[in-house]
Amino acid sequence: MFKRLLFIIFLANFIISPAWAVKSVQEQRKEWNTWLNGLKKEMRAKGISQKTINRAYKSDYFHEVKPAVLKHDKKQAEFVLTSDAYINKLVNKDKVIKARQHYKTLTKKYQKLSQKTGVPINYLVSFWGVETHFGYNKGKHHLIDGLTNLSYKNRRSKFFKQELYNVLKIMDKYDLSGEKMKGSWAGAMGHFQFMPSTYNAYAVDYDGDGVADIWDNFGDAIASAANYLSKLGWKPNEPWGQEVLLPWNFDYDLVGLKKYKTVDEWKKLGVVGADGKALNLPKDAAAGIILPDGRRGRAYITLSNFRRIMIWNRSINYALAVVKLADYAQNTKKFVPLVEKSNYKLTDEDILKVQHFANKTMESGLKEDGRYGPKTAEAVRKLQKRWHLPQDGMPDYTLLHKINNYKSRAGFMAPPQPKKPKKA
Repeated sequence: MFKRLLFIIFLANFIISPAWAVKSVQEQRKEWNTWLNGLKKEMRAKGISQKTINRAYKSDYFHEVKPAVLKHDKKQAEFVLTSDAYINKLVNKDKVIKARQHYKTLTKKYQKLSQKTGVPINYLVSFWGVETHFGYNKGKHHLIDGLTNLSYKNRRSKFFKQELYNVLKIMDKYDLSGEKMKGSWAGAMGHFQFMPSTYNAYAVDYDGDGVADIWDNFGDAIASAANYLSKLGWKPNEPWGQEVLLPWNFDYDLVGLKKYKTVDEWKKLGVVGADGKALNLPKDAAAGIILPDGRRGRAYITLSNFRRIMIWNRSINYALAVVKLADYAQNTKKFVPLVEKSNYKLTDEDILKVQHFANKTMESGLKEDGRYGPKTAEAVRKLQKRWHLPQDGMPDYTLLHKINNYKSRAGFMAPPQPKKPKKA
C-alpha cells in the first residue's frame, strides 16, 4: 500500500512539474525573440525600410509576448443578439440627436464631396456614428504592439500579419511614428475604423497636405470613407430597401441576399411595406428578401447599396443599424426603439454546433467560428429542407433538437412509426 502511494505521488509530481509540462519564462522569451527577429526580416524582404522597422520596434516593450492582447481574440460563449436588440444597442435616442446635428453641419461643408462620390452625407454620418460614436471612440491600442502579438501563434495569424505589414507600409510611406498608429485591439483605425489594408487601398489626402490622416484630420477621414463606398459600387439616389410584410403563403426558399428578383416581381408575390402599403422602391431594382431573426422576426427587402454596406462589414445586423441611423439622420421622425420579439435565444455555441454539423453531414465548408452569417444561413436552409422544416435560414430550438438527436443511420429520414400491436 505504501509503495503504491509513493508511486502515485511520484507520478503526480512528474505530470504537474513545470519543468516537464510548461516552458519556463526564459524559454518562452527566447522563442518569442527568435520569432520576432524572423518577422522583422520578413517585413524587410517585403520592402519595408530598416528605418521604419527600427522605429516601430524601438523600445524594449517587445521583449516578450503579451497575453493581455491575445485574450481579445479568444472566443467566449455568449448569447447572440437578435437583430432588434443589436440595432437598439447601436441606434438610440442620443445617437439619433447627434446624427441629425452632424448631418446639418456636414451637409454644408462636404456637399461637393458627396456629389463627386455619389455617397449621401447621411450614410457617411451613420458610419461615423456606428463605428466610433462620431469620433469619441477611435481606439487607444498601440497597433504595432497589438498586431505583432496577434500575428504570433494565433488562430488568425496570417490575417493579422498581413495587417501588420500594411501598418508598417503606412509608416514607411508617410514617415510616421509608431505612436501615430493607434486604434482598436484588432487593428481598425481612425474616425471610420479602417483596417490598415483598407487604408492603403482607399485612403484620401483630402486637404492635400501630403498625408492621408484618418486619425486626426476629419476631412481626410470622411473623404476616405466616401471614396471607399464609391469604389465598392455605391449607386447614387438608390435607397437601401425597407421593412416589409410577407404573404401568409410565402416560399421561404426565396429568402437570401443574392436571391434576386425585381421589386415589381416581389410586389406580384404579395410582398408589401411594413405599413401594409405598396413597396416604395424602384420597380426594376434587383432586390433580395432577408429575415435576420427567421420567419418569426422582421423581414426586409434590400437593394444594391445594402449589399455595398455588407462589404464594409459582413454582418446583416450591422448593415441594418447603419441604414436605420442613416434614415433617422435626414428625417425628423420621432425616434422609436424596435420592440423585440420573443425568439429562441441562440448562443455562439449553438451556431458553432450547427456549423460543425453542416460540415460533417453535408461538407458545407463553413468556417466554424460561431458567427451567424449568409453562408451559415444558407447551410441552415439546406438542413431545414432535408428535415421538411420552414426554410427561413434561422437555427431555432426545433433544428437544434434534431441535430442533438441525429443518428447517422437514420440520417434525415422521418422517425419510424410505432408498429401496430399484433392481434391476439
